[in-house]
Amino acid sequence: MHPQISTVRTTDQQTLCCKAWGHPELPALVLVHGYPDNQEVWEPIIQELIQHFYIVTYDVRGAGQSSVPKKIRDYRMAQLSLDLEAVVDQVLEGRPFHLAAHDWGSLQSWESVTDPRFKDRILSYTTISGPCLDHAAHLLGSELKSQPLSVLKKLSKSWYIAAFHLPFLAPSVWHFFTPQKWGKVLSRLERKQDLPLNPNIARDGKYGINLYRANFIPAMRHPRKRFAQCPVQALVLKHDAFVSPEYILNEMPNWVDQFEYQEINGNHWAVLSQPKLVAGHIARFAQQHHDENTL
Repeated sequence: MHPQISTVRTTDQQTLCCKAWGHPELPALVLVHGYPDNQEVWEPIIQELIQHFYIVTYDVRGAGQSSVPKKIRDYRMAQLSLDLEAVVDQVLEGRPFHLAAHDWGSLQSWESVTDPRFKDRILSYTTISGPCLDHAAHLLGSELKSQPLSVLKKLSKSWYIAAFHLPFLAPSVWHFFTPQKWGKVLSRLERKQDLPLNPNIARDGKYGINLYRANFIPAMRHPRKRFAQCPVQALVLKHDAFVSPEYILNEMPNWVDQFEYQEINGNHWAVLSQPKLVAGHIARFAQQHHDENTL
């Protein structure tokens, strides 16, 4: 089935390319992609879920077919949350929805999941490889006093974040990535060949760096207390090359009343290498909490 494509205008006059998949009478599920991907990364999972959900995806600002803001501050978390709100207000017209997100899609979705404005609108949240930045900062701060070696281990996985803050070098590197070269990187990480390619990888990588630049330093300096407004499921990728499971297993229960996690024997892009397994976990959790809200 082909999606219905629309353009959503944000509160700061950017445009987001949005797609709606399946039958509108089914429970609504919004999927938010990470970096350096665009919404096409979800298509293998959409194939598994389209019979059970009305699925909404969109290219976040700076990615895919959405517009590219000129200023770094235009990528801040508060604005990204307003972008999600603009999408669901236009496409779902006020309906409550389930939410699942990967990588940076997950990091930015926490801003909405922990916002009281979304209480009873977001019915459930499945997070994949993307802890809340505020939660991560609290964990690092507490461990720095008692377990400094543990902090160094976590930060060693995040070396790329510092590199992304370099003003000219980081964006320029993406000019050397063709879809085929990026595909080889993914194949090595996931130990699986013939994964879907991103033909827009150079552009998505270049502009998406601003997500890091706009948000990491403020969150690390002044972490907020952010409590989830809905049930949360974490899909923990046991071999994730970029995100330590401790961010999820050690810290998330402090901020989520209804929390559970599922371990997956996979790397960072399990959404591509194991779509059927990931889709199954998303569907089970969403259906469980959809049933609870309709009793």
